Amino acid sequence: MATIDDVARTAGVSTSTVSYVLSGKRPISAPTRLRVEKAIRELGYRPHAGARALASSRTQVIALMAPLRVDVDVSVIMQFVTGVVTAARTYEHDVLLLTQDDAAGLDRVASGSMVDALVVMDIEDDDPRVPLLATLRQPTVLIGLPHEAAGLSCVDLDFEGAGRLAVRHLAARGHRAVGLVGSPPAVLERHTSYAERILRGFRSEAQSLEVQSGHVACESSPSGARAAVDALLAAVPDVTAVVVHNEVALPFVVSALHDRGLRTPQDVSVLAVCPPEVAESQPVPLSSIDLPAHTIGAVAVEMVMARLDQDHPAETRLLTPRVVNRGSVRDRAAAPDQSVSP
Repeated sequence: MATIDDVARTAGVSTSTVSYVLSGKRPISAPTRLRVEKAIRELGYRPHAGARALASSRTQVIALMAPLRVDVDVSVIMQFVTGVVTAARTYEHDVLLLTQDDAAGLDRVASGSMVDALVVMDIEDDDPRVPLLATLRQPTVLIGLPHEAAGLSCVDLDFEGAGRLAVRHLAARGHRAVGLVGSPPAVLERHTSYAERILRGFRSEAQSLEVQSGHVACESSPSGARAAVDALLAAVPDVTAVVVHNEVALPFVVSALHDRGLRTPQDVSVLAVCPPEVAESQPVPLSSIDLPAHTIGAVAVEMVMARLDQDHPAETRLLTPRVVNRGSVRDRAAAPDQSVSP
């Protein structure tokens, strides 16, 4: 394996000159630079990661804070993580995964110059981490949208728009009584951003369109789904369409509806808010507002690098929600046994 000394000998320059060509810290004449670059190509030289970091004041590492809680779907979290890791490699960065959300961990990796930037997930409406993140020298991108971003960049699905879209889509197909089976109670108690926003959008659009509506929190378990379905049917006895925003509970909710004599979609339409493969993998493929977790993770890295390399100002990007029809939402006007195309 070629070393910096090999490059210097081949180019006929000192090792410090090679270092300056690599780091750009001092101006080097064009002929000398060309000789060094030619030697690098011929020898296949790759700078040592540690030396490159010292030369550029960069670690080539992005911290990703993805808290692993008992009340979240780890498989969906890992889709976000995969999006971040894959995109980071295209920028020749590695990812340091932090699975706790404590301020001490943030301070340790940031003040110790372990990372160039941070991506932080599981954002709450009034997230206690935001004030600390706003003081860090490293740029930070939040996957989520707090009430006050404090100058930090944010990216997420437009969950409030998704809540509005769900009601609008169902109302357009004749449904006048709709329900939302949502996140577990603990997620709502933390005022997690996505759960708060989808509920806000759902309620506001139902009120605007004069659609009867109800919302129930749902534990991510078969018993939790049964309890949530019973509570929803008690609150909205005439419900004809259910929006489910809980990936883990989704199959249990559909099963609980069926056990109570409500077939999908013959008796009750179901619209999920989840990653596409979750909707597609159900016994009855479900129409959904897809959660593009991998894309959101990749966009977070693009935003981080724009702030690192181009001093790009803080911004918020909310991905536009769209309904993908897979046949589980039918027109309310259709006869019970009539087949309706999505």
